[in-house]
Amino acid sequence: MSLIPYALARSFLFKMDPEEAHEMTIEGLSRTQNTPLDRVYRQPFVNHPITLAGLEFPNRVGLAAGLDKNARCIDGLGAMGFGFVEVGTVTPKAQPGNPKPRMFRIPEANALINRLGFNNDGLDAFIANVKRSKFRQQGRLLGLNIGKNAATPIENATDDYLLALAGVYPHADYVTVNISSPNTKNLRALQSDEALDGLLGTLVARREELAVEHGRRVPMFLKIAPDLDEMQVSVIAATLQKHGMDGVIATNTTLARDAVSGLPHAEETGGLSGAPVLAGSNRVIRHLRTALGKDFPIIGVGGILSGHDAISKIEAGADVVQIYTGLIYKGPALVTEVASALQQMKR
Repeated sequence: MSLIPYALARSFLFKMDPEEAHEMTIEGLSRTQNTPLDRVYRQPFVNHPITLAGLEFPNRVGLAAGLDKNARCIDGLGAMGFGFVEVGTVTPKAQPGNPKPRMFRIPEANALINRLGFNNDGLDAFIANVKRSKFRQQGRLLGLNIGKNAATPIENATDDYLLALAGVYPHADYVTVNISSPNTKNLRALQSDEALDGLLGTLVARREELAVEHGRRVPMFLKIAPDLDEMQVSVIAATLQKHGMDGVIATNTTLARDAVSGLPHAEETGGLSGAPVLAGSNRVIRHLRTALGKDFPIIGVGGILSGHDAISKIEAGADVVQIYTGLIYKGPALVTEVASALQQMKR
């Protein structure tokens, strides 16, 4: 159990600009991980393994990509009790992201809006940080999330994904292809039928080459948006199966604002995350499970702020879950709460 109640830390952090608070937290985790000071945020680990995509997940709670874009504090985050941690999104070249301010809290709704835009230090720095981490040596799983540079024309997006895939492949337990951030121009167009078919066909072929080169086959997942209708989800599901993808992560942030209408910052451009995404994410998960059948791996993410929320994801059809915004609002104890709740489910 962590030594300092998160409510105290949150009251301090929430007085700061959201992005400044985020950067300070990442810096703090980076400096204290693998030291006795990690007792400040360390949580008991709940053992609850499940095998998906040929991988044994030590428990069913993971960290979603986006919190640690540069893979700086994998071990610090791992100390919070996650069975798997996903870092990134990383792009081949470093890029600053969108102009500031670009992150906004909506505490009345336990929500955030961000338009960060894949700000990161680039592939080389990312891989160097991953190689320094000890998380995988502890038997936990590490997912590496890849995207395209903002300056790369959408018609050349595949080139960026190929570069990133080759770079992260030797260091990943699984690779996530992120085509669903709303903060990179035209990125979500890659979710359309023809574009997705071409992208996944090329990436899967390259993955098979890398599997031979490195002597192991790394599972590859696709991360999709919640702002998809049933027909679009069905097309994506068919494309995933056609190309032999190993799983799907549902979902990223939403462009919808119905649940936060009238609240401060609600009309800011960007992706909305947190509690308001729960229902939309679960809707997409249900459509995916129907379209994909009972055995295709689904990672559910979006709006988990309690053990009950996580259970709703599993009931919708997810196999395991990820959290991000809930961690900001509820703190590290949420990881243990969610892992324990899922452990106690009959499924």
